[in-house]
Amino acid sequence: MKTSRICVLVALVLVCSMAVFADSIKDPKIIIHGVQGGGGIFAMCPPQGCTNVGLTFTFTSPAKGEGTLFFTNASGKNWTSLKLIERGVPGSDIACDQSLFLSCTVKTLENGSVEILLAGISHKGQFNPRNGIPAGSSFLINFSCVQGNCWPKGGITFQGQAGTVPEPGTVALMITGMGAIVSRRKLWKNRWNS
Repeated sequence: MKTSRICVLVALVLVCSMAVFADSIKDPKIIIHGVQGGGGIFAMCPPQGCTNVGLTFTFTSPAKGEGTLFFTNASGKNWTSLKLIERGVPGSDIACDQSLFLSCTVKTLENGSVEILLAGISHKGQFNPRNGIPAGSSFLINFSCVQGNCWPKGGITFQGQAGTVPEPGTVALMITGMGAIVSRRKLWKNRWNS
């Protein structure tokens, strides 16, 4: 009798600890990396090519719940951020891995949709630079399972929106240039009035 109580108690502890461990596992995972030349499993676009996309685009996750999609930034602009919006998986369940931006955050929006935001690029001279997604470069979005937990089968629609905010150095250069134009106009105006 005492042994059976101990076995039931041990089984209960195991079930509870497994539930806590299961809650700490993120599922599923989204992986976003660049597709450049030279080595590696994702060294270049597949034979069927990468899909050209602009600043805003829509795509569907693989129907089987996992797989890789290939894209090319055909917008003509360098992307300093990339926002993906979906409604099929709760934000608390999504793990994000990427190598193109400084950060990747996942949050649930007020309307119930989920935002996956990749943002930030490194400044020149920093170790391990993150360049975002430059114009003309290709990237992949991989939908991965974590310990058997995959994206829902049948595909989820994602809306993508790229950001192109210039780096701080570019903004300073633009402001300095505008200041020079204003100064020249004042100089010519003063000469004309003299």
